[in-house]
Amino acid sequence: MSKYKLVAADLDDTLLDDDFRLTGRVKEAIKAIRAAGVQFTISTGRMFRSAVPYARELGLDLPLITYQGALVKNALSGEVLFYRPLPLIYAREIINRVHELGYHLNAYLDDRLLMEQDTPEGRRYMQIAGVKAEIVGDLLKILDRDPTKVVVIANESLLDQLSTELIPRYGQKLHIAKSKPYFLEFSHPQATKGHALAVLAEHYGLKSDEVIAVGDSYNDLEMLDYAGLGVVVANAREEIKKRAGYVASAPNGDGVVEALNKFVLGR
Repeated sequence: MSKYKLVAADLDDTLLDDDFRLTGRVKEAIKAIRAAGVQFTISTGRMFRSAVPYARELGLDLPLITYQGALVKNALSGEVLFYRPLPLIYAREIINRVHELGYHLNAYLDDRLLMEQDTPEGRRYMQIAGVKAEIVGDLLKILDRDPTKVVVIANESLLDQLSTELIPRYGQKLHIAKSKPYFLEFSHPQATKGHALAVLAEHYGLKSDEVIAVGDSYNDLEMLDYAGLGVVVANAREEIKKRAGYVASAPNGDGVVEALNKFVLGR
């Protein structure tokens, strides 16, 4: 019997294939570990409503880690286990700075996707998320309470410059991380996949060494560090692989299957 009792996996560029689908091999492997008594959940930067269709496809009936860890909510019952929104005062400061730079902005409120204007970047985001945005104009005029998070979309080099500028300024006030090379996410300092995974494990009475986390990107680092075993799929960047306990030889979902077979099912 596996010593691991809970597996949490990222969606994009990890569990999903390049067409944002769950393959038959992935679904079969998850079914097999659940039959062996091991819990499985999704841990994603996506909105809850964007993650739920995948949870339903997998038949998951436990809390999902969404919005980078800001919201941990049951896929079936809707019960909220954990919620840490971005303080409005900081959200407004970030939005104001991004306005000066002219980059695309997303904000999230009540599981709604808010965009200031219709842009190619926004349309691509909607295609990935499978969620239609509400075009609301100036977010500074719309947001009247803490949003779940704010995302800036731009070329990676521009986002790296912005990150270098803002991380020293905000210190422990915010969590700032890239979920994809061109998505820079701003959230509550406790809104990380690692913190959310710790909350979920505690909810089930589990210790970190009974948990496997699987990911590929910068926003996965905290959960890779927290878990007893941090797995990175083959398509991850080299700097992410250096933080893993195991690097799969296969990319995307095949890498997840490889890890589940090796460490949970003993195949």
